[in-house]
Amino acid sequence: MTQSPPAEFDIADMTWPPPPYQSPVPPVTGADGVRRFDGITYATTPGYRPRLLDVQVPAGEGPFPAVVWIHGGGWLDGDRRYPPPTVPAALLHGAVLAAGLALVSIDYRHSLEAPFPAQLHDVKAAIRYVRRFADTLGIDPDRIGVWGESAGGHLAALAGLVGPHSPQAAALEGAHGVGSGDTGVLAVVDWYGVSDLVALAAHPMPAMPSGTEFPDPYEALLGASVAENPEAARTASPVTYAADSTPPPFLLVHGTRDGLVPYSQSEVLAEALRGAGGEVTLQPVDGADHIFLGAPDITPIVEESVAFLARHLGAGA
Repeated sequence: MTQSPPAEFDIADMTWPPPPYQSPVPPVTGADGVRRFDGITYATTPGYRPRLLDVQVPAGEGPFPAVVWIHGGGWLDGDRRYPPPTVPAALLHGAVLAAGLALVSIDYRHSLEAPFPAQLHDVKAAIRYVRRFADTLGIDPDRIGVWGESAGGHLAALAGLVGPHSPQAAALEGAHGVGSGDTGVLAVVDWYGVSDLVALAAHPMPAMPSGTEFPDPYEALLGASVAENPEAARTASPVTYAADSTPPPFLLVHGTRDGLVPYSQSEVLAEALRGAGGEVTLQPVDGADHIFLGAPDITPIVEESVAFLARHLGAGA
């Protein structure tokens, strides 16, 4: 049996093709006064799942500066709702909100859905969306920063460095979701992200357990191996854009015994940023592996990152 549309439905409102994004869903306000917008569609592309974001806005009068959180997972996995297993979501989210910052957590297309630069296109689309609907969300469009871990750290660095004057700017900005607009950010926190894919090609991947099938994350991201397409690897590397940019302040946090993404990747990016006249803080986590495994206490790492963002985004101002 075919059901009739609801009484408030107006067929004249239908469009084809579907719109490239949806307006924010109504927020839910918790007992703590935090307003939560869950599952907003910030970009659509035929043939792909809709890209979603969640927004949490502190209690009180806004507009608030905002942090865009970009999850990791080797560009192959991950979910906007979950930080790495070493970092409790309640700790991460709570620290951001307590500092007077709104938190925007985003999904993006994984590399086997679409190779690079699709992931950067999605990050840029999310930033444009937040600016487009800043009034509705209670966010200050002029005070936005990015924070990512692992693959998300790589994308956060690119978001901070790739702009209108970058080489191949139009191809890297993309036109998904809100198709045009400013995607600049005021601050970047990059936890153990890749910065130079060409140099990283010589670093062996950790051995996988017998019987485990997991694609090479760099080959999946680029659609070819680094050896087969070194130019694509350079295009996807944050260090490529440092010299031609006016970088925002960067905080790089990296375990000194990271077996997946070597600590040297953050050292190289820090050097490139300083060479461009940028403000950069490189914070080693002594003895820690990837996702800060082996760190005695994650809380200070989170607090330092939040304090950096709050300072540069003017939280409380």
